[in-house]
Amino acid sequence: MKLNKLSLKDQKVFNRYLAFSIYELAAYSFANIYIWKALYDIEWAVIKDSLCIFFRDQLGCFMYLAPLARQPQLEVIQRVFAIMDKINKNKNISRIENIQQEGLDYYRSLGYLCSQKYPDYLCSRGDLALFKGNKFKSQRAAYNYFIKHYDFKVSVLKLADQADCLNLFASWIKERQGQSNDAVYRGMLEDNRRVIQEAFTNYKQLHLEGIVVRVDKEIKAFSFGYRLNKNIFCILYEITDLAIKGLAPFIFRQFSQTLKGYQYINIMDDSGVENLRKTKLTYKPVRLIDAYIVTRIN
Repeated sequence: MKLNKLSLKDQKVFNRYLAFSIYELAAYSFANIYIWKALYDIEWAVIKDSLCIFFRDQLGCFMYLAPLARQPQLEVIQRVFAIMDKINKNKNISRIENIQQEGLDYYRSLGYLCSQKYPDYLCSRGDLALFKGNKFKSQRAAYNYFIKHYDFKVSVLKLADQADCLNLFASWIKERQGQSNDAVYRGMLEDNRRVIQEAFTNYKQLHLEGIVVRVDKEIKAFSFGYRLNKNIFCILYEITDLAIKGLAPFIFRQFSQTLKGYQYINIMDDSGVENLRKTKLTYKPVRLIDAYIVTRIN
């Protein structure tokens, strides 16, 4: 079977298949899928009315999402594993990632192994917009410190801001790398450099939305993301000058206030990084959205 290379013109097709269900995992968005072109060759095919998306790199091939369809079909599952097996020298690499909780019974009934991966963190937009109550005491104090001690301006992230945002991101990465000797973590940071550049290159076409914060007329923080569905907005990146006290909770609250039409904000997963997990938990998620990987039992 011939696979199609992913391009921006495929967005309408993907959105049509994504609309078959309401998803909570941030992965189920064309914007989220597309930006990974920075790291993977992404290909797709429609098999028996199911949209199947394959990610491929030097290590092998896997499916980034469950086949997108009105109803799952055994024949489709068998065929996508056959496609991956043909590419992968090691067939144990063949897998389907980002299965939501409600899909587990189907795959288990077929005899597949479902392993849990890192969950997404789902927060109440209202909580983040207000920082109300004792559970947000530390964020509220940091927010108040920032607005008291700094001359700042908040504005919509525009194409003209991207060079300054990328310069800030480069400085942020350099400081983060200087704080860690973990080769895996440092590699993740470099991967994110490529992914965020891909996002900015196609910012408008991917319908991304964001804000910037200027301190003394220089961009010192930015955040952007995308609409997942009518109730959930996903924050893809939030980058701040780490030397400015209170700036991180400030931009988090400000961005949440602009997203008035949404009930929840998905702040993505933690990639297994302990410090990132602790930071996300401080924003008191209302729920963790479990994600699973489907493989075959050896």
